[in-house]
Amino acid sequence: MAKLSKAKRGKNRWIGIIVTNPSITRSEMGNLLELGLQGISWKLFDFHQHGNQKIAIIRTMLEDTSEARDRVNSIEGLSTTTTSGKIRLVRERLSR
Repeated sequence: MAKLSKAKRGKNRWIGIIVTNPSITRSEMGNLLELGLQGISWKLFDFHQHGNQKIAIIRTMLEDTSEARDRVNSIEGLSTTTTSGKIRLVRERLSR
C-alpha cells in the first residue's frame, strides 16, 4: 500500500509549556495533562529542567490546538508560551 503524501497526513502542532512547580515529575505532569486535556489527542514529548523552571512540549492535532492551549493555561502552575508546527522551533524558543 502506498504511503500517504505529506499534504494528506494529519497536521500537528507543538505547544511549549512552562511549569512553575519545580518538584513535579514527568508522570505527575502526564496525569495533570490527562485530566485537563480529556477528549483531545495529545502526547507529552519533552519534560526537563531549564534554569530554575521546568519546561514541557506536547503534540496536539492542528484542529485541537487552541482548545488545548486554553485548557493548559487554566491548569494551575502551567502556562503555554509558544506554538509551532515544528518541534525544533519550540525547543529553540523555550531554551532562550
